[in-house]
This record gives sequence, C-alpha cells and structure tokens, in this order.
Amino acid sequence: MEGVYLCVMDPFNQSSATRFILLGLSDVPHLKVIGVLSFSVIYLITLLANFLLIIVVTVNPKLHTPMYFFLTNLSFIDICFSTTVVPKIIKNTLSADKSVSLLECAIQMHFHLAFGSTECFILAVMAYDRFVAICKPLHYNIIMSRKMCISLAAASWISCFIHSFMEVIYTFQMPFCRSNHVNHFFCEVPPFLQMSCSDTFFHELAMYISAGIIVSLSFLLILISYIHIVSTILKINSSDGRYKALSTCVSHIIVVTFYYGTIMLLYLRPHSRSVNIDKSVSMVYSAVTPMLNPIIYSVRNKDVKDTIRKNPIQDCLRLKLFLLKA
Repeated sequence: MEGVYLCVMDPFNQSSATRFILLGLSDVPHLKVIGVLSFSVIYLITLLANFLLIIVVTVNPKLHTPMYFFLTNLSFIDICFSTTVVPKIIKNTLSADKSVSLLECAIQMHFHLAFGSTECFILAVMAYDRFVAICKPLHYNIIMSRKMCISLAAASWISCFIHSFMEVIYTFQMPFCRSNHVNHFFCEVPPFLQMSCSDTFFHELAMYISAGIIVSLSFLLILISYIHIVSTILKINSSDGRYKALSTCVSHIIVVTFYYGTIMLLYLRPHSRSVNIDKSVSMVYSAVTPMLNPIIYSVRNKDVKDTIRKNPIQDCLRLKLFLLKA
C-alpha cells in the first residue's frame, strides 16, 4: 500500500498513471513518412484481402463448409486484430500528441490480446477440422456438424475475451512509477512490466503461464492433429491421393508456423530481452501476419481462385441479395 500511496501522491507519478506516451516510430521526418506509408499499405491490403476472402466464401454455396467457416472467422479476426493496432500507430506518428489515456490503453490491450489469442484457438480448431477430414472422412459431416462448428468458434471467442479482460485488469493494478513513456508502438503487456515500480516476478510468471496455456496448448493440439494426419497420409497407396490430402493442409501449416513462431518468440522468451526485437516481432504478428494469411490461403486454394475468376458480377449480385436477406 505504501508504494501505491507514493505513486499517487507524487505529481509526476500521478500523470504517468493516467496517461502514457507511446514512443512509436522514429522522430526522423523521412523515416516517419516511410513508416506511415508502409503501415498504410499493409493495412489497406489487410482489409481488402480479408474482406474479399469473406465475400468469396459468402457468395459461393460450394464454400459453405466447416473449413471455410473457420477461415472466415480467421479473416474477421485478422481485420479486427490489425485494426486494434495499425490505425493508432499511423495517428500517433502523424500527431504531435502521442499520449494515450489509461482507458484507451487498456481497451487497446484488451482487444489486441483477445483477438490474438482467439486466432491461436481458431488455428487449432482448423487443424482439428483437417484431422477429421483426412483421418475420419466417413464421419466428417457428423463430427463437424454446423452446431459443432459454431460451438467451437463461440468457445474460442468467449474464453479468449474473458482471459484478456482478466489479464488487462491484472496488468493495470500494478503501480507505474518509473516513467509514463511506453517504448512501444502500442499498448502491450511486456513494456508495462518494465515500467512498473513494483516487483513484477509474479505477474511475469502469470503471463508466462497464461501464454503457455493458450499458445502452447493450442500449438500442441495442432501438432497432435498433424501427427495423425501425416500418419494417415503415409498409409495412402496412391501418390496422387497423398498429394491431394497434403495440399489441403499446406496453407494452414504455413500460417501456423509464421504466427506461432512470432508469438512464442515474444511471450515465451526469458526476461532479459531486447526491446527493439520485441517491437519488431509484435509488428510482424499484429500487422504483417493478418495481411499474409488471406493471401496464403487464396494463392494455394483452387476453389477460392475459381470463385474470384469465374463471374465476379454474379457474385456481387449474390452478395447484395445475401445482405438484403440478412
């Protein structure tokens, strides 16, 4: 209580507890211009690519399958995930006032954590979907029923939003007495641990445990699914059959490797780490990955490419009818 009392009574510490200054991009003018242009292009491509993928799946009845249902969930997550970070970075870079209120920071941290962890679970669910499709094809429609798909998606969203809320509450209970300058592009948990004037050992331990449960558990589920998938594929006598089965998983494997690699590098590393590396890794999985995901799935997916190529005018009309009915 004494530490908290001192933080409240000191004028500087009081301001640091209510507003934070995001250091963000470089103050060098030409580097700021390059940064803003780069983030603007990345964000625009992210929106266009993910919205296009959602529209393609919506207007083509052939794509109304469990795999594409989870893929539209992933695209929606990527849109929201990028939106929680990139517009704020651009605004702060162009604005002279780089401060953010405690509430704004908490909201950004909550949604960033929630969408990021939801993506982990959705990728795990997509791996399970591929496992059922390849290892239990005769029971696929029964196991991956509409009710089951909605339940898996809903459980992923709800559990991750609850976990994120608790993590943010726990983070902002710490006293921030050292500085109100956040050496990051946006509000994320690791930089705030370095700003606290209290012992953060237990908070770091809790962060590693929660990250371990979400990231490692979902990654383990993916790994187990693919062990069974590979085992089943190797038993297929036809080389064409093996290739066809494996080709349905390649895009997912690429996305999982890229996303989980950056997440684990940031949250499961020891305390002694480089701030610049953390900032770079955060931007890769928060801005670059949401842009690449729909491109990876579209480039390698024949059904998606055929839908885009065949009759875009008819697809637009179908989308309008769908929206009117909704």
